[in-house]
Amino acid sequence: MRKSTLLILACLTSGMASAQVRSFEAAKLFPEKNEKAKFHTVSGERHGPSFFKKFQFPEVEYTPGEALSFDKYHTVEVMYHWYETWAKQYPDIVDLYVIGHSFEGRPIYQMTLTNKKTGKDTDKPAAYFEGGRHSGEITSSESILWLTQHLLESYGKDPEITALIDSKAIYLRPQNNPDGSNLYLYTEQRNRSTVRPTDNDRDGLLDEDPEEDMDGDGVIYQLRKKAVTDEEKEKANFIIDPKDPKARLMKRTFPGKGEYLMYTEGYDNDGDGSYNEDGIGGLDLHRNYPENWRPNSGGDLTGRGYTQGGAGEYPLSELETRSTALWMLSHPNISVVNSMDTRVPMHLRPPSTSKSEERMYPEDLAIYKEMDQLGLSFTAYPWAGDVYETYSTRYKVNSMTGDPLKPEPLFGHGPDFGYFYYGSIWYGDELWNNGAMKDYDGDGVYDEYDGLMWDDEANGSKGFKPWSPITHPVLGEVEIGGFHPKFFGQNGPPWQLEDWAKKQALFNLAMAKKLPQISISDLKVIKLSDGEFEISLEWSNTGQLPVALEQAKLVKIVQEDRVSLDFDKELTKGYEDAKVKITTPSLYDKTIYAGYTGVGEKKTATFRVKVEGDESVKGKIRLSSTRGGYFEREFTLNQ
Repeated sequence: MRKSTLLILACLTSGMASAQVRSFEAAKLFPEKNEKAKFHTVSGERHGPSFFKKFQFPEVEYTPGEALSFDKYHTVEVMYHWYETWAKQYPDIVDLYVIGHSFEGRPIYQMTLTNKKTGKDTDKPAAYFEGGRHSGEITSSESILWLTQHLLESYGKDPEITALIDSKAIYLRPQNNPDGSNLYLYTEQRNRSTVRPTDNDRDGLLDEDPEEDMDGDGVIYQLRKKAVTDEEKEKANFIIDPKDPKARLMKRTFPGKGEYLMYTEGYDNDGDGSYNEDGIGGLDLHRNYPENWRPNSGGDLTGRGYTQGGAGEYPLSELETRSTALWMLSHPNISVVNSMDTRVPMHLRPPSTSKSEERMYPEDLAIYKEMDQLGLSFTAYPWAGDVYETYSTRYKVNSMTGDPLKPEPLFGHGPDFGYFYYGSIWYGDELWNNGAMKDYDGDGVYDEYDGLMWDDEANGSKGFKPWSPITHPVLGEVEIGGFHPKFFGQNGPPWQLEDWAKKQALFNLAMAKKLPQISISDLKVIKLSDGEFEISLEWSNTGQLPVALEQAKLVKIVQEDRVSLDFDKELTKGYEDAKVKITTPSLYDKTIYAGYTGVGEKKTATFRVKVEGDESVKGKIRLSSTRGGYFEREFTLNQ
């Protein structure tokens, strides 16, 4: 009886162990996957609408084709399809995983590219490239997708790329904000980053005043209204730009000196006199990093300090930014980063709150300036430099007042986290240029006039919707028109996509090729006398970056290069009676600390070992460099 009971219990236990555990709740069906749904719903409690009519834009590919091409933009799901396909196609060099989940619960995919046969990714120097942090700045995601395809298809064919993937690790994240990207690509809506409800205008209401598509074309254009009443004339701050003979382009001026009022398409839902100022979300994932973070607008109770719009409730309050920062800190082997946006064509780097010379080590700044020039050699962008000074003053004077532009701080910014906190080369490059391909009027500024002229000249005038009359329920007779906000303003027309994605990707690839690389040149074992041996390891940094920037040394994100010996524990126990004793170094700590190996620098570490007895002894020598790589070699001490 007892044996039968035990047998039944064993069978039941075995069955339970092999059973699949499933959730009682149905898997969440996101609106982009629900073909029956006519509306795209957004999570979170807000005072405004959380559902918007679905659209499919001709500029976007919503279903993956047989081959990946860059003549259209791609949805998150299409990008994930290709990442999943490549993971199956290239299992020896690809790891695909979910690095975190967005505010609405969507997975955030990330890929590691490295030759698994030559070692773990964490044992190799590494680079990290990311796109899609800002919802509508989708060209950045396309550049990551282009780079991923280029690396995979070139492996085994291009000697430099093959060597790169054999010896380094490349981390790729095409979509860091899938919630915002889906909202942008499936509806008329635009938002900055996360869709978390936010009180942008600080009136106590959340997301109560989004944009509305008044004419049903799926695009939020601009409204221009001729000032008629005295109140309107007092506020009017736009004129028709006299440089445009077709009277399309609007030019800002001082209130009361204009003839028109300008609005984005929609209504003033909360009746505060402002239109569409508090739409979906509003926080900025690129102002949410812990380095030099400042409170969100209204968070400085003195009224005399600095605040930062979009900063979030506290540093790393947002899941998407947190997933990046915490993952980076768990992977200190990364030396090069680019986390990209649109639409000022610029190689954008730290500092964001001070001049470069004021806060950066001269040695590090010199490397950054070399990278600036490297980037320009691929992209020919008009600018490369720091956020605080170069970016803020790139046009030198205020076009309205004529006052000289001053440097402006940007807080909680990714590149500052990357350099000052993480000690790496970290760019936040911006792609696309609103069509301002050249300075048509020679005024030294790349502005909307230049974009409009290029649109006429090269794009068939498809980027600008001619003004047409429409009746607004509150404003009365207005005109609707302007630049296409999604596929001319924030991102280029699709036929421009591959050029911008490719040239930026090639710069990122060029940076990855400069990663530090510790290479062992010689391992010598010399028998000095009976039972005494000298073991020497020689190595050099054959990469084009040091294993540690000066800032990395300061903040202790990178340990100095170190060499150690490893023997079977049975051989080394017993202190002075041990069979194997490391006599040099003479300290209790038998690790040799070798500092930080500079570019082209050669170093040697030498141990002395005493062996008791007549038997040969095997051991390992280990060289560990946080950003230069990890290596171990076996040796034998023959008596």
